[in-house]
Amino acid sequence: MPINLQQARAAIEQAQENALAHQAQQGLQGPRQFARPSVEHVSLGRGLRVVILLVLWALGSVVSLLLGLGAGGLPGAGISLPLGVIVSFFVALYLSHIVRIAAQWERGVVLRLGKFHGLKGPGVILVFPVMDSVRFVDTRLLTLDIPHQQVITRDNVPVRVDGVIFFTVRDPERAVITVQDYRFAVSQYAQASLRDVIGSMTLDELLSERDQIQSKIAAVVESRASTWGTHIDSIRLLDIDMPEDLKRMMSRQASAEREKRATITKAEGDRDAALNLAAAAATMAASPGAMQLRTLQTLDGLGSSQSNTVVLAVPVEVLELAKALGKARGES
Repeated sequence: MPINLQQARAAIEQAQENALAHQAQQGLQGPRQFARPSVEHVSLGRGLRVVILLVLWALGSVVSLLLGLGAGGLPGAGISLPLGVIVSFFVALYLSHIVRIAAQWERGVVLRLGKFHGLKGPGVILVFPVMDSVRFVDTRLLTLDIPHQQVITRDNVPVRVDGVIFFTVRDPERAVITVQDYRFAVSQYAQASLRDVIGSMTLDELLSERDQIQSKIAAVVESRASTWGTHIDSIRLLDIDMPEDLKRMMSRQASAEREKRATITKAEGDRDAALNLAAAAATMAASPGAMQLRTLQTLDGLGSSQSNTVVLAVPVEVLELAKALGKARGES
């Protein structure tokens, strides 16, 4: 029986691990989530609210004790003290929640009874519970990622493109009031603009004009995001993924282009060498002593090592004399 229980427990644990692994794999294969900060508002006033609560609670308890002693002595204090402790606790709790602190990079959009009341912060702000509600907006440079988008270019090539958006909130009031979620709105509009802009270009333009594409997408998104109180700092394309067969064809094309340039370069080198040799031959033919000097230089280069021995069977002068005799015979 213990062995069966252990086997059952091991089977349950294995099933749980398989389920977790399957969920993780599904999460990786599913759509990517937008980049969001882990905490949109940093609660800086919690310690201050606790101090205010304790001080006001203590003061209320002391006041209730003194009032009870003054009204009815110890019996009156025994009645007023518990009641004062309870009442002062709720009063102190309410008053402590009035004080809120906004960080240097935050602005608080305050709504009073559902209407826009004002923009407050940074520092200590007063927000009255029940009547007021506040939403803190981060005015620093924010980052959102653009997940992989399947786009077909103008020359019917399917590509997958992802990127990142850098933007700031310039008008917190409009960012909160005019749009439900300005982060989600900016990211969705950027995705649609990316598909529209890349879909109107060819693959060669997409690969060679990345800076122009990024600027164009940023300008399109900025024209709309500015009405939401946000400013697009820049949009950068991170990765452009193409089908594997297309990558192989582009690799072969690049290899063929390099081979073509190498063949042309070699042919141009051979042509220039032939022209230079012809010019050198013409110069030597015009100067009788040039060929002799060249011959002597060649012999000097061959004889620089002791292991080489050069034997001239016919002197150069004899060759020149034979050439002169042959020319004279031809003229006669």
